Amino acid sequence: MATNRLELLMDMLKQDPNDTFVLFAVAKEYEKLDDTASAILYYEKLKAVDSNYVGLYYHLGKILEETEEIEKAQAIFKEGIQVAMDLKDQHSLSELKGVLMNLEIEHGI
Repeated sequence: MATNRLELLMDMLKQDPNDTFVLFAVAKEYEKLDDTASAILYYEKLKAVDSNYVGLYYHLGKILEETEEIEKAQAIFKEGIQVAMDLKDQHSLSELKGVLMNLEIEHGI
């Protein structure tokens, strides 16, 4: 079931399929709708368009963790950590290190 917000975002995406903000917003909207597969698809498209969009790594990793794709989640968090380090984004770096540590503790990795 699409929301009015999702319909608006999809219209915006038609105008600019590589708009990183809109791609992120579409992924988040699908998350709200519990459409995990579509959310993952849009996070991955965002990653292909702009791998430096550091916020995607936290959200994509968390979805993968929730769907029990632990190794993929771990890899995404590690990739995000590298991006955050390259960008000198200390806030994102701290968040990603924290979720990676929690994932590894919870799953005995």
